[in-house]
Amino acid sequence: MKPSRVPLATTLLVLLFFYLPIAMLVVQSFNAAKFGGQWDGFSLRWYEELWRREDIHHATWNTLLIALSSTLLSVVLGALAAWCLHRYRSRLQRVHHGLIYAPLVVPDILMGISLLFLFVNLGAQLNLGTVILAHTTFCLSYVALVMLGRLQDFDESMIEAAQDLGAGWGVIIRRILLPLLGPGLAAGALLAFTLSIDDFVITFLVSGPGNTTLPVKIFSMMRRSSPQVINALSVIFMAVTFIMVILSQRLIRPAK
Repeated sequence: MKPSRVPLATTLLVLLFFYLPIAMLVVQSFNAAKFGGQWDGFSLRWYEELWRREDIHHATWNTLLIALSSTLLSVVLGALAAWCLHRYRSRLQRVHHGLIYAPLVVPDILMGISLLFLFVNLGAQLNLGTVILAHTTFCLSYVALVMLGRLQDFDESMIEAAQDLGAGWGVIIRRILLPLLGPGLAAGALLAFTLSIDDFVITFLVSGPGNTTLPVKIFSMMRRSSPQVINALSVIFMAVTFIMVILSQRLIRPAK
């Protein structure tokens, strides 16, 4: 049978479609031209300007603070939710399972509007706290799903053996659960962190004045025509996101 080159050509076209815009973005971030319409030579001026922009530094700090806080909350709540779903079976748990899955299928715009209405009706002031709570709502679901996958390979007989030997839950958590489930917790945390720093729609709706994050900042800079600085910022932002995704995928991969 004569080998076909169609699969190879299709794969190359798909990769070109996906990564050519990213490659152009990276190249333009080193272009000395102000608007990128032509190549004026290699330059780091846009990265230097990015380093001097205090407003971008403030947005970066807000983004990291929100991402770290929502990651911590979602890891704790998501791990507990996954443990309950794995260990117990009841009608209430089926409802719990549906509630965990719901944020994964609800559109971001609908979730953002719903959370905005909730905060407004509660009389809460829109600030970093409301953004952290909003991010926790969808990050929690991803952490729970990662942990459920990890718990499927967990041998609960080790807990029974430890209890037979007189170990309490403190020792069991410290000596058994954390070492065995640690990679799943780390993968869920990295995934939650990536989703949080990358979110725009929900953040845009539930954040108040002075609480701008990097995605929202990039959007506002695009409206003010700062293309080359945006390119430099996007390259750094994209590199961090890719690194987080790669690390989380390595941790989710089952041990051989």
